Amino acid sequence: MGDPAGIGPEITLKALMARPDCSDFPILGDPNVIRAAATLFSVPVYEMQNITDRRVGAFNVLATTQLTKRPAFGVVSPEAGQAAYAAIAKGIELSLKGDISGIVTAPIHKEALKAAGHNYPGHTEILADHAKAEVAMMLANDEIKTVLVTIHMALRDAIEAADYPAQIHAIRLAQQGLEAMGVPHPRIAVAGLNPHAGEGGRFGDEEIHIISPAIKAMQAEGLAVSGPWPGDTVYMMARQGKFDVVVAQYHDQGLIPVKYLGLEKGVNITLGLPFIRTSPDHGTAFDIAGQGIADASSMITALEMAEKLLKAQASPAKPRIMPH
Repeated sequence: MGDPAGIGPEITLKALMARPDCSDFPILGDPNVIRAAATLFSVPVYEMQNITDRRVGAFNVLATTQLTKRPAFGVVSPEAGQAAYAAIAKGIELSLKGDISGIVTAPIHKEALKAAGHNYPGHTEILADHAKAEVAMMLANDEIKTVLVTIHMALRDAIEAADYPAQIHAIRLAQQGLEAMGVPHPRIAVAGLNPHAGEGGRFGDEEIHIISPAIKAMQAEGLAVSGPWPGDTVYMMARQGKFDVVVAQYHDQGLIPVKYLGLEKGVNITLGLPFIRTSPDHGTAFDIAGQGIADASSMITALEMAEKLLKAQASPAKPRIMPH
């Protein structure tokens, strides 16, 4: 359900209302929070007794917390952070047990998470820790897809973390992710770290000593990967159809181009997990929480992407998005 002080519960219910065929999907979260959000609709809330319990024509909620008072909208609080964390943890637990195929996560607030005593930078790190997996973040919309070498860390730390093993890991997961989406031989572009991809070493030598050797190693394995390409033009080339996915070196290098094209159709996919996880490409929107005006387009897209990945994994002719 995401952070109860944000728009997560609202867009979750709106997404289910927009997809009647998914209406009985279980919502992991707090029943009282979902009841409050459900006042926007003429649909009852049913508190499930277990993951297989369902009631037709209701929002089915599996309780992960039981708040006596719903947290105030738009306010960071440990109660909200704990409720959000508990829902995520339950989703991971059920996924690892095989009770569910995966999770679509609504936005959480990192400060609320920390206030609750959970010092994770975001969803991705929680998922990686609980699943004991090495993961990568993919952001995708109708025009471009990008996979990040480094995720939530200070830029100075990201430069150090974008080492040779991190390059190899991101390129391999980009390959697996695109194959799982039905692209059999994806064309992978790797962005440079420095301006103009280092300009032959004038503006930094990471491209020469780290990124290029990783690209060559992946080419030797048969992957259609090229670069390093200048970060200021590689996404333009991807939009023109020259590449299927761009491997970005750090968070904002990859996310700014995707989000600039519009939050409503962006989706976040965690690669490398033993189950499916997608999420909307936006945050908790505290400024409009509780007003009933949140746009659920990205949440709907995230739900549809999860279904697409599940169908691809179910097909013996297509690779799995999870690691081998």
